[in-house]
Amino acid sequence: MDLQLAAKKALLTGSTAGIGFASAIAFAAEGASVVVNGRTQERVDAAIARIQKAHPKADVSGVASDVANAAGCAKLIQAVPRIDILINNMGIFEPKPFEQIPDEDWLRLFEANVMSGVRLSRHYLSGMRQRNWGRILFVSSESAVQIPAEMIHYGMTKTAQVAVARGIAESVAGTGITVNSVLAGPTRSEGVETFIAQMGAGGNSAAFEAEFFKTIRPTSLLKRFETVAEVANMIVYLASPLASATTGSALRVDGGVVRAIL
Repeated sequence: MDLQLAAKKALLTGSTAGIGFASAIAFAAEGASVVVNGRTQERVDAAIARIQKAHPKADVSGVASDVANAAGCAKLIQAVPRIDILINNMGIFEPKPFEQIPDEDWLRLFEANVMSGVRLSRHYLSGMRQRNWGRILFVSSESAVQIPAEMIHYGMTKTAQVAVARGIAESVAGTGITVNSVLAGPTRSEGVETFIAQMGAGGNSAAFEAEFFKTIRPTSLLKRFETVAEVANMIVYLASPLASATTGSALRVDGGVVRAIL
């Protein structure tokens, strides 16, 4: 299927690994102009090299900038002032008992996970309005709906992303701009490997995965971690012209973790 992305420029935050990188390489495969973002130049360069190896004709560039703060967002905007597609993917999480989460951690996760998308969307939306076309996606989580007891502050930020996405969509009603959020389920990414270690699984990843879906996410119908490519497929489709009737929505790619049918 041709997703009609050849003439589009896509910026993906946090795209040197995980869902972000899988989405970046998928955009490149569709012929889009891709801007990779990560915190260090080394990781950005490595991601670009991997994409170019897979797709030698790809139009791919990158900006090293930590969008978890206002200065990092400003640096990225200055380097890339105009885009057609914004994928707000960068996010952080950590398991921590509620009683042990200080104010600083609540604010740190909100600043990174929510305000990064707010700042970038606020800037790029004006250009999308001028061209009457654009796509903004927030990579949220099933944790937005089923707040995880082991990281309530993370769940709060994922719910906030859904609210922001819906609000922006309301503000561009009747235009060629769509704004959505993607509720990813538990996904095997670089961050999840760290999460496994933090939860005390040591090196026995397979045993942890089986126990995780038995006791922590028992409602999963997939009964395994999703691959990053499985989430990226939804992201790239939603960013395409073919998804023009989907806006203001929170679309689940959660492996059936959320039991509600609506």
